[in-house]
Amino acid sequence: MIRNPFHLVEFSPWPLTGSTGAFCLAVGLASWFHGLNMFLMSMGILLIILTMIQWWRDVVREATFQGYHTLKVNHGMRWGMILFIISEVCFFFAFFWSFFHSSLSPAIDIGSSWPPTGIIPLNPFQIPLLNTAVLLSSGVSVTWAHHALIEADWKAVSTSLLITVVLGAYFTFLQAGEYMETSFSIADSCYGSTFFVATGFHGLHVLIGSTFLLTMLWRNSKLHFSNSHHFGFEAAAWYWHFVDVVWLFLYIFIYWWGS
Repeated sequence: MIRNPFHLVEFSPWPLTGSTGAFCLAVGLASWFHGLNMFLMSMGILLIILTMIQWWRDVVREATFQGYHTLKVNHGMRWGMILFIISEVCFFFAFFWSFFHSSLSPAIDIGSSWPPTGIIPLNPFQIPLLNTAVLLSSGVSVTWAHHALIEADWKAVSTSLLITVVLGAYFTFLQAGEYMETSFSIADSCYGSTFFVATGFHGLHVLIGSTFLLTMLWRNSKLHFSNSHHFGFEAAAWYWHFVDVVWLFLYIFIYWWGS
């Protein structure tokens, strides 16, 4: 009998708990927006976090200890990650479409100008430029980590990953300070809406990517990777490079050209 090269996943409770958490989060957010308490929203966030931890624990166990991630499975997971990143590209494309729709032909109700009348945009050559340098540097360090992993230099992998995570945290710190200094809010015309939604979702992706890389740092310390079998790290590196590229577009068009 020929063994099936695909991994047939066993029954798992995590899709159910994850969807329940997402439902609680959505309803809880709507309740919070209407002045009610944050209990349901907090329960949803907690349930989602617990689901992620336990679901990813199972995936790590299947890949590292049980040997279920064959070449065929690995190939499928690579395509899954590629399609996920493509969906993220489409997600951000919608924000850029909204930005250019409003900026290339400003309506009369915003003063027929861009930025709209009364909006004082951020200086692109201050904190935004520093953030650009920080993210580009983190892209270099995560590439260093990948090459070190291929050469089985585990100490260099840990060092470079730690540098990348620190740079990601520094970017988040700088962006939080930038938000506190802006003279406009998300409620200030279409400029405020597109600016905060686009940069805010990118900031969320930086937090997710930093968590992803921090998990890879922990897994490397536990010797979960080999120089030929480390797709988890590759997925994290791909995601981080995607975050870098999106920031370059945000900086060029929204911070620089849009100001």
